[in-house]
Amino acid sequence: MKRDPCLLPARLRADRLPKLGEPLLDRYVEFVATRCRPNTVLASVSDLRAFFKVIDKPPTAVSTADVLAFIAEQRQPRPGRVNVIRLSDGEAGLSSRTIQRRLATVSGLFSWLVMVGDVNANPVPRGLTTRRTRGRRNVVPLIRSPRTLPKILEPAEVDRLITALRRWRDRAMVEAMVLGGLRRCEVLGLRMSDLRAGEGRVFINEGKGGHQRLIPIAGRFFRTLGVYLDTERPATLTERVFVVLKGRRRGQPLSEDGLDEIIRAARHRARLSHCSCHELRHTCLTRLREAGMALEAVQAQAGHRSIESTRIYLHLANEWLAGEYLRAAQLIEAARVEGAAR
Repeated sequence: MKRDPCLLPARLRADRLPKLGEPLLDRYVEFVATRCRPNTVLASVSDLRAFFKVIDKPPTAVSTADVLAFIAEQRQPRPGRVNVIRLSDGEAGLSSRTIQRRLATVSGLFSWLVMVGDVNANPVPRGLTTRRTRGRRNVVPLIRSPRTLPKILEPAEVDRLITALRRWRDRAMVEAMVLGGLRRCEVLGLRMSDLRAGEGRVFINEGKGGHQRLIPIAGRFFRTLGVYLDTERPATLTERVFVVLKGRRRGQPLSEDGLDEIIRAARHRARLSHCSCHELRHTCLTRLREAGMALEAVQAQAGHRSIESTRIYLHLANEWLAGEYLRAAQLIEAARVEGAAR
């Protein structure tokens, strides 16, 4: 079962770090653990384990040819499962984004090895160099990844989903995502002290990358939450807001797998073709943009470090984009008519 990053400590203890069995790799994991959050450490260990399972060499013996061989292997169809050619990028095997992430992890390892003097150069290529343009050398990414638009739900689909939920706890969690734009991890990480109903806001203590923010959320969420706290939540010592309601784990914090199962079951009952926690978040941020919320405000609500991550909602906000296009088109047409009349 996956480890829930919401329930991991802020830093992994040195004696609890995963071991890869190679002194250099274990030293690098210790280095990563001093500057990254636990889920990043665990992801790095997984990526390095995948790389050295294919490239069975000591880190100091890895060459660029080995890195290219690893990429080729990752693009091969996975044994033991049905493999199809993805329409998004025309490739089989693992997705381009997964391969990119693994290469970034491996590149980080070798940058550290260069820094400490164990290797002379990083064998992971930055990309393929092309001709110079205005004194600058262009680089084509080693792995191209398509920029696809995330799926969102229509208002009627959101209503069907919420109607299909059987507990006030589940409704409150869905409303936190679809009304406040919270990530799955942020919903599960909410503590009782983070709720500020009088202000109509919630405090996100441990957002992505460990960043904190204080965001508004509609009163509908707090009303649903109030019913859950009054009628469903058992007496428990945990500060987490959302807990298991029955069984041997009653009163313990709800896990990622538990929340995912709740969404899957409700989606099935509501007869929706798609719905996930992240799609609920995307739906919220898209609707806020469509309603005229400034892009910088959407960025703050979402907890994005870069506004480039928020710009995708310009493409999803169909009504806003159509309105902007019609306004500009009318100005162009008016100028054309005025010019023709002269």
